[in-house]
Amino acid sequence: MEKLTNKKRIVIGISGASGTVYAIDLLKKLKTIPEVETHVIVSQWAKENLKLETDLTMKDLSELIDVEYSNKDLGAAVASGSFLTEGMIIVPASMKTVAGISIGFGESLISRAADVTMKEQRKLVIVPRETPLNAIHLENLTKLARLGVQIIPPIPAFYNHPETIDDLLHHQTMKLLDALGIENEGRRWKDGK
Repeated sequence: MEKLTNKKRIVIGISGASGTVYAIDLLKKLKTIPEVETHVIVSQWAKENLKLETDLTMKDLSELIDVEYSNKDLGAAVASGSFLTEGMIIVPASMKTVAGISIGFGESLISRAADVTMKEQRKLVIVPRETPLNAIHLENLTKLARLGVQIIPPIPAFYNHPETIDDLLHHQTMKLLDALGIENEGRRWKDGK
């Protein structure tokens, strides 16, 4: 029998698109919130991008994660709707991952967990990281949006006067935490000031 927890479980999928820094910033913020427990799936290509895009190792990333799963483990807890979660964020989301989710092709744990999140009518947030987008990408994202998935591309805001790349990352993380109803601080729009 599953042990009940008072913590909010958040599933995070890190797929092979460029932009692992978005996932890292999100995990760093969630690590500071004692009420949250992260359940993270890292694809093989995400691991490669971690090496290409950052100075972090998988060991460094693992230290930010509460529970980690292999993307090949379709029998993992997060593959079942009976495993209770607050929702799931896929950050960054490759177009391959988006396509798989949009047609219900659960060949990986990330896409299976996303399918479970949708079927259980829990919050699913996708952070697509591709540009330019072709018509197939847009159709897949539109289909998911119509099914209730929240699409939050990492598009920077400038009303908050970002000065560093970290400022841009923090703003995106603020949006993701907002989407899951997790209270957080950030530079927000203040009546046009």
